[in-house]
Amino acid sequence: MSIHIAAKAGEIADKILLPGDPLRAKFIAENFLEDAVCFNQVRNMFGYTGSYKGHRVSVMGTGMGMPSISIYARELIVDYGVKKLIRVGTAGSLSDKVHVRELVLAQAAATNSNIIRNDWPMYDFPQIASFNLLDKAYHIAKDLGMTTHVGSVLSSDVFYSNFYEQNLKLGTMGVLAVEMEAAALYYLAAQHQVEALGIMTISDSLVNPDEDTTAEERQTTFTDMMKVGLETLITD
Repeated sequence: MSIHIAAKAGEIADKILLPGDPLRAKFIAENFLEDAVCFNQVRNMFGYTGSYKGHRVSVMGTGMGMPSISIYARELIVDYGVKKLIRVGTAGSLSDKVHVRELVLAQAAATNSNIIRNDWPMYDFPQIASFNLLDKAYHIAKDLGMTTHVGSVLSSDVFYSNFYEQNLKLGTMGVLAVEMEAAALYYLAAQHQVEALGIMTISDSLVNPDEDTTAEERQTTFTDMMKVGLETLITD
């Protein structure tokens, strides 16, 4: 066991989906995995391991924000030997070309967090996805006919930002969406030389306020990113 995950050695696969919402992890396990077994309920952060098309795959919630995903992702990597980690979560569009329910593959993540800057005060350390996972996910999504955007996202430390206008300005410079976890996940992947990718579904838009989704939709109906994430994990 690690500090925050109750799984025993061998109970977690070396490839995993990481939704923020633990109930989304439960939904994925119940609807996509065969013979899923729960390996973690500590703090109700549900984690499961099962089979997807004959491949052993895990899924676990990470909570909201970079501090939370940093705890779980590090323990999964260091204590359980996970090698491929794909975040499947939601994001808010910063572009009038990116709409609700469409997918964003986070090629890179800008951030206003000091988590990475504290380690590298003299450098602007880049947070980038695994090209191997990114390339596979893009082609899988396109082959499935899903509207998919590839580019940078903003990983923000705050949900209710006092810098709304500045965030919107990032959209004019090609940043597609804002979310709260990818930069920390990419940094941990770089530290430990594993592969990571963020696949996000647009749940709302900062540039088109009329575009929105309900909490239930976000929890149970954003299945495109789940399919793409699982297919990417099992594709050699």
